[in-house]
Amino acid sequence: MRLDLADLRLFLAIVDAGSITQGAARANLALASASERLRNIEADAGVQLLERRHRGVVATEAGEALAHHARLILRQRELMQGELLDFASGARGTIRIHANTAALTAFLPRKLAPWMATRPHLNVDIRERTSKEIVKAVAGGLVEAGITSDQVDAQELRLHPVATDHLVLIAAAGHALSQRRVVPFSEILREPFVGLAPGSALQDHIDEHARRAGQALALRIRMNTFGGLCEMVSHGVGVAIVPDSIAQSYRRRHPYLRIALADGWAHRRLCLCFRDWAGLSAPVRDLLSHLAGDAGVPSLP
Repeated sequence: MRLDLADLRLFLAIVDAGSITQGAARANLALASASERLRNIEADAGVQLLERRHRGVVATEAGEALAHHARLILRQRELMQGELLDFASGARGTIRIHANTAALTAFLPRKLAPWMATRPHLNVDIRERTSKEIVKAVAGGLVEAGITSDQVDAQELRLHPVATDHLVLIAAAGHALSQRRVVPFSEILREPFVGLAPGSALQDHIDEHARRAGQALALRIRMNTFGGLCEMVSHGVGVAIVPDSIAQSYRRRHPYLRIALADGWAHRRLCLCFRDWAGLSAPVRDLLSHLAGDAGVPSLP
């Protein structure tokens, strides 16, 4: 059969009206044109679809079957159009962003939850990367945006601060550094450390600064989670460096000391990282505006 959507709409209009004349009017067609189309529909179907009566028409059994499938087809088309409009408007789809460890564990969960709850057809694919890797991915067009530290060289990209993200040293109560309020990284390089598992963006960042200082960290053990790391530190297994938000959230369960790091690279802010605000897709702009919150929506260049 070679019926098009206009044929299906006309046939349904006639069936629902019970009249070819009224059906033609509903379909905005002249009676002669509608009658010709109807003859072609029946010829194409190879079976009588309407029974002509004195006061109008009624669908035959075959006509009822066609009407049923016509409604399904037109409804499915409406659903398809609706979904495509959702994609075009940013109400449906998958947003892909990269984030450093601190953003992924401490900042994003509480910010993303209410935003996603009101957008049931939007998915978010977040990948953990170092700030340097995030800049490279955004600059290369692999992702539209990311969340990095402001200590990174952003090159031609824009950084928009959204939260404080200082790194601190944590140590067990009674540790030799317990009386210190601030300590330089160079003074703790020989301390036994508890680290995060290989591949952690934060641990890679700390290890890189240790290499720059000319010494690898003395890692006693690596943990997969911040909770495990903090528990190890609280029992005196070693010291660790974590975002202050993480240190404070686990401190109630695993008592330990928080000591500020004197180094500039530890005094960080989390930043939205993107190339051009106007060039971002609608859903990514919406997400970044929400993440900015009190920090304000990034202004256009």
